[in-house]
Amino acid sequence: MKLNEAVISLAALAQPARLKIFRYLVQVGEEGVCAGDLADEFDLPKPTLSFHLKELVNSGLVDSRREGRSIIYQLRVEGMSNLMTFLSDDCCQGRPELCLQFPLEKCGESEKV
Repeated sequence: MKLNEAVISLAALAQPARLKIFRYLVQVGEEGVCAGDLADEFDLPKPTLSFHLKELVNSGLVDSRREGRSIIYQLRVEGMSNLMTFLSDDCCQGRPELCLQFPLEKCGESEKV
């Protein structure tokens, strides 16, 4: 991932609603969620949700696919992986294994979506 691509991805996540949507799609996994369900989950008007989803898709962090009359949104694993790799490549003076040193029991205890 190049610097400009990372900036676009980070900018897409630098908005509360988009970050919540992204984190939700991470939890849902490859199955994805239709736009209508996302609008209900986050109590967002459909035009507002559409704007946020467009930003996430354009950032390379989310994919969309059509299933019948619905558009399904899902995490683009490659995009998230590329961003995480970019952010941790130079971690701890070239020792990325140090970036992973945190208590594993804390996993999943972060603020829920």
